[in-house]
Amino acid sequence: MTHLSGSQITLTHGDQVATIASVGAALREYTVGGRDVVVPYAADQLAPAFSGMVLAPWPNRLRDGRYTFAGADLQVPVSEPDRATALHGLVSWADWTVESSSADAVTLTFALAASPGYPFQLVLATTYALTDGGLTITTVARNEGTAALPYGVGFHPWFAPGGTPVDECTLQLGAASRVTVDERLLPTGTVPVDGDFDLREVRPLRGVAFDDAWVDPITDADGRSWARLGWADGSTIEIWADSEATAWQVCTGDQVPGVYRAGVAIEPMSCIADAFRTGERLITLEPGAEHTLAWGMRLA
Repeated sequence: MTHLSGSQITLTHGDQVATIASVGAALREYTVGGRDVVVPYAADQLAPAFSGMVLAPWPNRLRDGRYTFAGADLQVPVSEPDRATALHGLVSWADWTVESSSADAVTLTFALAASPGYPFQLVLATTYALTDGGLTITTVARNEGTAALPYGVGFHPWFAPGGTPVDECTLQLGAASRVTVDERLLPTGTVPVDGDFDLREVRPLRGVAFDDAWVDPITDADGRSWARLGWADGSTIEIWADSEATAWQVCTGDQVPGVYRAGVAIEPMSCIADAFRTGERLITLEPGAEHTLAWGMRLA
């Protein structure tokens, strides 16, 4: 029988073990030395709150599921009725195909069929690879059609708190601005970080609730931006993303059923919410063109 989360691919490298589920090309488990780096879920469980999934061809929310592209008015299904938005794209609950695998790496692919709301031909490939430096995730998108298409991508890992409540953890995120939102969690603008939203230095998470996006990432000499979830025992989950990740989302799950402060979602994204409508940070893929975003994590 097929698991609810699809085919299961287990990767190993030294003391690292990762399990990838084919539904959503999701990171279902990742341990280092037997310790959970991400909050795991069972093979026969629906991924809680998009846990570990690839979010494409847009991450986050699209207002009313409506947008205009190349002069055409388009409508995708509204998947978050309470806020009347289309949430996290069209491929999260699709069953991806295992294209290739080895002991420490796997590539999954998915061809998104054209539909009335997204009349384009998009092919995605996501590779998970374990190395001495941790786990790297690379997603390549290719426009297989004859017309340009709109595109964005994000990822939804829920990081484990190291055996203590989230309140015992700390958080650091290198970004200079945050996104302001309305009551539907849709963007209204950006402002410089301040107060609890200034995560450029390590801050405790006690009593802090986030479901927010940050932009203007601060990059290192390699063009990577970083987030760090600190555990009470002094260990740190370090998360990096390349320069194609122009935004980060952080969610502590306070308003998310089933995951209330069980972990912290720290999500690299190529764009923020509503990019299909606003065009902000939106990628336009011409026929035959590709887009690649790489990111990763390690336990230090």
